[in-house]
Amino acid sequence: MKATIGDKLIVEGAHSGDPRKIGSIIELRHEDGSPPYVVRWEGDEHESLVFPGPDAHVMPGVPG
Repeated sequence: MKATIGDKLIVEGAHSGDPRKIGSIIELRHEDGSPPYVVRWEGDEHESLVFPGPDAHVMPGVPG
């Protein structure tokens, strides 16, 4: 998994019916874009250091 600042991290719900979590990647810890990432989560706007698991994927951010 590789990301850049501004990409979205999407974590699918663990169980059927669980909501997905979406956050913006605001900081990289490695120059090559590999995890972990500092993410600001939509909804409550909290920030956390994330080591994405197999239920997560990165969606490129919108340039601009």
